[in-house]
Amino acid sequence: MVGIHTGAPSRRRASAVAVTGIATALLALAGCGSGESAANGKYGFPEAKQEASSAITVWVDADRQAAAKAFQAANPDTKIKVVTYDGSANGSNSFRTKMQLFDRAGSGWPDVVFSSQNNDAAWASQKGGGKQAFAAVLDKGLVPKETLGNFTKGSLDPCTVDGRVYCLRNDLAQTVLWYNKPLLEKFGYALPTTWEEYQALGEKVAEEHPGYIIGTAGDAWTPEVYMWASKCQANDVTGPKSVTVNTGSTECKRAASMLDTLRDKGTVPVVSVFTPEFLKKYSGKVLMTPGPAWYAGAIFHNPESLNVPAGQLGVAAPLTWKGDSEAVTGNVGGGTWFVSSHSKNLQAARKFVQFVTTADQYQVDAAPGYPAYAPAAQKWIAKQEASKYYATSLEPVVTAASRVWGGWGYPTFSQEAIWAKTITPGITGGKSIVDLLPTWQTAIKNQAKVNGYVVK
Repeated sequence: MVGIHTGAPSRRRASAVAVTGIATALLALAGCGSGESAANGKYGFPEAKQEASSAITVWVDADRQAAAKAFQAANPDTKIKVVTYDGSANGSNSFRTKMQLFDRAGSGWPDVVFSSQNNDAAWASQKGGGKQAFAAVLDKGLVPKETLGNFTKGSLDPCTVDGRVYCLRNDLAQTVLWYNKPLLEKFGYALPTTWEEYQALGEKVAEEHPGYIIGTAGDAWTPEVYMWASKCQANDVTGPKSVTVNTGSTECKRAASMLDTLRDKGTVPVVSVFTPEFLKKYSGKVLMTPGPAWYAGAIFHNPESLNVPAGQLGVAAPLTWKGDSEAVTGNVGGGTWFVSSHSKNLQAARKFVQFVTTADQYQVDAAPGYPAYAPAAQKWIAKQEASKYYATSLEPVVTAASRVWGGWGYPTFSQEAIWAKTITPGITGGKSIVDLLPTWQTAIKNQAKVNGYVVK
């Protein structure tokens, strides 16, 4: 199936095989030394004694097995052992939990790990319990500067802590405006370019075509679509353990007010796009919706979802707010690759993560999502357009990739979990999002403090 189908499905779908024998192995390994040097090595972290011919162990989720296979096909002389786990999907936090177990055992760490989350660098870059950080520093010579420089602008932000890069981004999930082109033309509506025009259109649709919608607000990633794109300072990570939270700002209130208005009008319902209710009520009635790049494959071009026919789905660049200098957008998903600082074969581990994030054999030929590596992304877009499924050019997806607002950070805690627990029940019950903003702020601050952040 052709379609932009990036990080979120893999991020939310726990379809992996458990890593067998870990508990037994940890008991057996308890008390063993790790063998790391006490001093920092040439790449900026304590290195284990290197064994150039040793096999590397690579942890992937089910969707990234294709990446491992592509690497094996292109590099038959590099020995790898592939282990499938859940990729920390659905907020399981399994990556961190398992590495903490290995830290206590003093051995057993994999050489490479894929995570479906974007906030793992926040903990993987830091020492824990007196143990060295799991993640290897990548931008002090391990990965070439030229390679790092070719990633889409801003795409390595989730991997960057205190100015150092600790992971490589697999794919992006930038938010754009998806729309039904022939339906929009049939109704005689102009495509909005600002959020104010978007709201006005939603109010007009409610009056002239009741039952049709221009978005949804029932998923945990709702704040990443609307609040992030409004530069709402709800998640401004200013350091490894510091965050600023201000949901009372004009930027937060304008997005919340817009959502309140459109929810009351019925054109942005509080319903999840992955529910039977959504399909039953809104199949054929989605005029447009802001959403991540992966909506194309997961929702629109999916026989088990909206199943929109070829030639109908269009895409527009992120909307701007009047008075803002340029449009920015949010991000909902993607994935990251880490090299272990404990690896005994750093060159093979580096070779693997560099291949799976940059090589055409995977990112263009086999990857389901929009590549974070810009040269691969251009080729991937061309391949998608060649399918003739889309009603417009996909260039707005490329534009949005470098417009993700940098003021929404990547702490160790989940904003989606906080929104789902704090806001979704309230708005489902009819409460105003504007009125709930102080409650949201308190919940974010409390969660940040629990995770050891200094909150401003």
